[in-house]
Amino acid sequence: MSTVQDASSVSSLFGTGATATTKSGTADTENRFLSLLVAQMKNQDPLNPLDNAEVTSQMAQLSAVQGIESMNSNLQSLAASLGSNQMAQAAGLIGRTVLVPGDAVGPAQTENVMGFELARPADDVTVSIRDASGALVRKLDLGSRDAGVNVLAWDGLTGNGTAAPPGQYSFAIGAVQGGTAVDSTALNLGTVDSVSQDAQGVQLNLAGNTSVGYADIRQIF
Repeated sequence: MSTVQDASSVSSLFGTGATATTKSGTADTENRFLSLLVAQMKNQDPLNPLDNAEVTSQMAQLSAVQGIESMNSNLQSLAASLGSNQMAQAAGLIGRTVLVPGDAVGPAQTENVMGFELARPADDVTVSIRDASGALVRKLDLGSRDAGVNVLAWDGLTGNGTAAPPGQYSFAIGAVQGGTAVDSTALNLGTVDSVSQDAQGVQLNLAGNTSVGYADIRQIF
């Protein structure tokens, strides 16, 4: 099991360094601007001095740049803080079972839970379970279902009533409302082995060497 980073280490990686770099960039910008302004004033034509409005405009531009850099710094600090908090929350899920996007299912009692998310209500929903070769094993008619997350369990039986042998199975959702297809997302169970963070944010590393984003969690068991 990989090591879970705590909130303090995430903060040190993404917070302090970014703020220091931004402050340094702001100071460099100010120094360059002031040097150019002083040089411009020293070399101005005495008969045609710098216009006050022009100087004021240049100062306003510097102020705008400083404001943008300050806003970027604040956003980076906020993002680092949110990432740290989310990482700490995700660490509490290690060992827990979560419902996330996926289409894996099995006949065993610990593998037979399936879920799906409907974009809107449907008056006819079906679940087709297939084996590793793609052959249809069982088709379940669920009737009408509400929008949102729905969860059900496969009894492990095939279409002819016999027990399905152990193995890899998948399922697909068919949903319609008034003859028009309804968008759906298949959901399956996964056990959280560890958590990590990358460019996409906090990731849950599940048993079976699969990963999903923290925001992909639909339910926690």
